[in-house]
Amino acid sequence: MKTFKQLSEQASAMHPELSMESILGNPPLELEALARVGDDRLLSDMTRRIFRAGLKHALVDAKWPAFEEAFFGFDPNKVQLLSDDQIEGMMQNDKLIRHLGKLKAARVNALMVTELGAPYGGFGRFLAQWPGNDIVGLWTLLKKQGAQLGGNSAPYFLRMVGKDTFMLTDDVVTALKAQGVVDKKPTAQRDLKQVQEAFNHWQQEGGCALCQISRVLAFSIGPKD
Repeated sequence: MKTFKQLSEQASAMHPELSMESILGNPPLELEALARVGDDRLLSDMTRRIFRAGLKHALVDAKWPAFEEAFFGFDPNKVQLLSDDQIEGMMQNDKLIRHLGKLKAARVNALMVTELGAPYGGFGRFLAQWPGNDIVGLWTLLKKQGAQLGGNSAPYFLRMVGKDTFMLTDDVVTALKAQGVVDKKPTAQRDLKQVQEAFNHWQQEGGCALCQISRVLAFSIGPKD
């Protein structure tokens, strides 16, 4: 497995038109700032990420004001009390993207947001305190306790809200294969643990955020992560 310095040099060599700052991209949100984000905004972003999956982001974003209205500004205490009839009634609202499974997921995830956030004084504080050296554990928890958060949806949500995480895009997985970390796209817990250990090692070497290491890996073999 190459060192983080070697991977950075490889990424720079493949993209001489880019500075290392451009390759690394922006750092994640400061933990103190993430801790202050309201539960309603986090639930809104989580739901938006779920609806973005498989659709053009601009299409979803254009409809989001209607979603905010339909879901009471994504107040999790109100969303979790929606009845089946109320959610099914949203299927008649042509201002929304009418996907019943994803609409119902908002109610499940509202309950998760309140339950996970309660001991910490908010879901943002819960996310902020989760250790980066077990970010795959957070993915697993969100997938297990929430709805429609499997695959890359949980990592993409975390990236949206500023929680430091790496991404398992095709380019990143290809780079991980090249480094002998995995031999296929990691889905099993054992494979995800191996990936986490590799990222922890590179983070200790380079001192960069997980999201930045992810980008370096992607640029070491492809255009972006």
